[in-house]
Amino acid sequence: MHENEISKIILDAAIEVHRTLGGPGLLESVYEEALAFELEKRGVKVVRQKSVPVIYKGAELGSPLRLDLLIAEKVIVECKATTQYNEIYEVQTLTYLRLTGLKLGIVINFGEKLVVDGYHRVVNRL
Repeated sequence: MHENEISKIILDAAIEVHRTLGGPGLLESVYEEALAFELEKRGVKVVRQKSVPVIYKGAELGSPLRLDLLIAEKVIVECKATTQYNEIYEVQTLTYLRLTGLKLGIVINFGEKLVVDGYHRVVNRL
């Protein structure tokens, strides 16, 4: 499955999670777990809190990178639940993409009234 197809499934699942949980107001971890559940229900492979080693000048650092969700081994999803969205979340996600060599990351802010307003695609040479 291509990254863009996965992205459509993620958006649909995020809308379902947001609608079912009643919108904003919960912790990020709640939305993350519900989104993982919804994606798995749709037959998509999900890894939560994926630990990724960070290599610096040939040495593995002691502090690995933690991805909120890794979807189908191709797409990184970062879950947020804030009323004050900051574009730095997209910059961080781009760094994650560069470190992992992946092409698509999605930042989902469940703190928005409508989840589609909090859905941000981040691409790395896609």
